[in-house]
Amino acid sequence: MKIDAEVLIKIIFNFPKFAVMKDQLQETKNFIQELSEQLYIYISKISPTGLDWFFHMIVKLALLVGLFLLADFVFKLIINFVFRFFRNESKYPIIKSIYQSNVTNSVAHLFSLGIVASIQPSIFPVNALPLTNTFIIRSINLGFVLILAGMLYRGLTAFRNYFTIKQDFYNIMALNAISETVKILGIFIFSVVGICVIFGIKGSTIVGSLGAITAVLVLVFRDTILGFITGIHVSTSKSLKVGDWISIPKYSIEGNIADISLLTTKITNFDKTVSSIPTYDLLTTEIKNLQVMSESNTRRIKKSIYFNINSFKFLSEDDIDRLKEINLISEYLEGKSIELSKEKENIKHKDKIVNGKQLTNIGVFRYYAQKYLENDPDVDQNGAMMVRQLDITPQGLPLEIYCFANDSKWEHFEQIQADIFDHLLVASKEFELQVMQISVKV
Repeated sequence: MKIDAEVLIKIIFNFPKFAVMKDQLQETKNFIQELSEQLYIYISKISPTGLDWFFHMIVKLALLVGLFLLADFVFKLIINFVFRFFRNESKYPIIKSIYQSNVTNSVAHLFSLGIVASIQPSIFPVNALPLTNTFIIRSINLGFVLILAGMLYRGLTAFRNYFTIKQDFYNIMALNAISETVKILGIFIFSVVGICVIFGIKGSTIVGSLGAITAVLVLVFRDTILGFITGIHVSTSKSLKVGDWISIPKYSIEGNIADISLLTTKITNFDKTVSSIPTYDLLTTEIKNLQVMSESNTRRIKKSIYFNINSFKFLSEDDIDRLKEINLISEYLEGKSIELSKEKENIKHKDKIVNGKQLTNIGVFRYYAQKYLENDPDVDQNGAMMVRQLDITPQGLPLEIYCFANDSKWEHFEQIQADIFDHLLVASKEFELQVMQISVKV
């Protein structure tokens, strides 16, 4: 059953306890009308001929603005007093985020402007200033549009604050993409509504004229559309979030993500500079996310030492006896010596060193490097660990050290890596290996 609003108001005010309130409101309204009529007559007398409408409009606007500011101040005091009981951020995160984003200010503005809109017909005779009243009514309506737009903007900020308090960064990225898109659409819609309110025209007239420039709008908002899609993809895939340590080889950027917005992503580099890239590049560009490595507190070491191939040789018995004094490989060499001795018994021309299996200095050094890593407390023993030969290059044979340091902090990682290679570079001399380096003629 549909009930008319005016009938409902009459029913409510017919109750005895509302009778006194109804009479007081009516008396207040009559007093305001009588006072405004006297003010209208006074301004008409003192105003220059032909400009009385201008002074009437200025005075009426001043009264309405003063009334708005007074009501707004009162409403803010009431709201702030109420929110004093909800200061516990952990207990009331939603209310806290609403208060921090100033949504309550927009609510106070809305109620205050509602009071102004209800009282403005009582200020000055309505029929005396039709043009002035039209201007003021449109100004009030425009105020409603601006307040609602501000409420939408602050409401989206409140949602973001709520997820920030919960530190839900993946939802923050999705909300950023959605909120930025809603803001842009909101600006467009509220702009159309504002123009309609100011000039008193229909919205269909403006929207219809935009059909001819649809292609231009799509071109203008290309980055916005791509940014929106990227934000949703990154959020759902959970591949990146604010705070992650990333590397972008295309731009030679390495640092932590500071912010991901609809159009741009800000990255704080390790040299204390800030880089900005288009957000849609997060989908189209190769990005290395090093955050998992950082959170696991391990970091990969993948580095090579280049040896001169001319320094490679078979180890003689004297060389083997000398290297047996190295604890990490003494047991290995002892076993290999016995194995090689048994094999040589059945080989013709066993005095020729090239016949049969032989130990080489590069091979034994490779084994030594492997054992050294396995006994290094700064190397993660649960991760992949190997010492391998890579393809021969004009600079020599690269021997790659592949393992993981058990500390991902940059300065500690570099120290661990440097200690490993300092030792191996110097230890290679014991195996009569030559490390390649380019000589520069001065």
